[in-house]
Amino acid sequence: MSLDYPVTAAVRVLRQHGVTFTPMTYPYVDRGGTAHSAQALGVDEHSVVKTLIFEDDTAKPLVVLQHGDRAVSTKALAAAIGARLVRPCAPELAQRHSGYLVGGTSPFGLKKPLPVFVERSILGLPQIFLNGGKRGFLVAIAPRDLVRVLEAKAIDVSNDA
Repeated sequence: MSLDYPVTAAVRVLRQHGVTFTPMTYPYVDRGGTAHSAQALGVDEHSVVKTLIFEDDTAKPLVVLQHGDRAVSTKALAAAIGARLVRPCAPELAQRHSGYLVGGTSPFGLKKPLPVFVERSILGLPQIFLNGGKRGFLVAIAPRDLVRVLEAKAIDVSNDA
């Protein structure tokens, strides 16, 4: 945990909405993913939440929040949102949609409003750790704040459910 942390667009949104959060910094490793951040911070990877940018068959972007130790089934995601198909965005496109560098994408403070979907089981955790808007920076929050602030819709799209 760090008292010295970046004030990102995500942090500003959390503050604006009165979300209680704990900032946590760690040494970022390229392609280290949630396994690295969980290990560096001494938390369970299942509680570390990935912010993933997808697009549907009409090229509309959307955000999916998934457990760090699980993958998203694109077939289940397409069915859940009523699309013919969905695919992960290329890093450059994800950055354009979110305004964040890949590896530092937060669902809070996105460049433009995007629909947010959250794996249903995440909402049952007591606390989650997700990106605070910069590589090497997570925030610990209560999952209910995802629904309150982002109007995140719960779905079941895990490959490993």
